[in-house]
Amino acid sequence: METNMSAQEILSHASARATEQQLPYAGAVTPEEAWNLLQQDPSVILIDVRTQAERDWIGKVSVPEQQHGAVQWSLYPGGTPNPAFLSQLKETVPDKQRCIVFLCRSGVRSRHAAKAATEAGYTQCFDILEGFEGDKDTAGHRKTVGGWCFRQLPWTGA
Repeated sequence: METNMSAQEILSHASARATEQQLPYAGAVTPEEAWNLLQQDPSVILIDVRTQAERDWIGKVSVPEQQHGAVQWSLYPGGTPNPAFLSQLKETVPDKQRCIVFLCRSGVRSRHAAKAATEAGYTQCFDILEGFEGDKDTAGHRKTVGGWCFRQLPWTGA
C-alpha cells in the first residue's frame, strides 16, 4: 500500500492519469490512494454510486460518516439510470470545489458519475479504479482480482 504519499502527491498522480488516459474528469486513484487520501484530508468525500441493494447485500466501505455519501448512479431493480443523480449529488455535496472520489462495483459507473459531475460543474472528481469488488476472476467471482475489498481496505460486510 502506498502510505508514504502526501495527499497532494496522490492528487498529482491521479491528474497525471487523467492526462495520460484523456479522462474527462480530474483523475483516477487506486483504492489504496483513495483510502490514504481520505485518511489525510477530512474534506475529501467518497460517493458510493452503487445501488442501495448492493451496499446492503455486498457491503460498504468503512470511512467516517462525514466523508461518505451514497448517490445511486442506476436504480435497482432494472439498472435504469437514476434521473435524480445530479440533484441528489448536489444535496450530498453542495460545494462544487470539494474533492470527490467516486466508487462503484468495478470502476465503470464511477467513471460515468465522475464525468457527469464534472460536466455539472464539480471541479475535483476522481474515479476509484477497480471499484469495490474489482473485476471477475476466471471462475466469475469478484473480490479476488482487484478492488477495495481485495486490497484489504476497511469495509463492512452484509
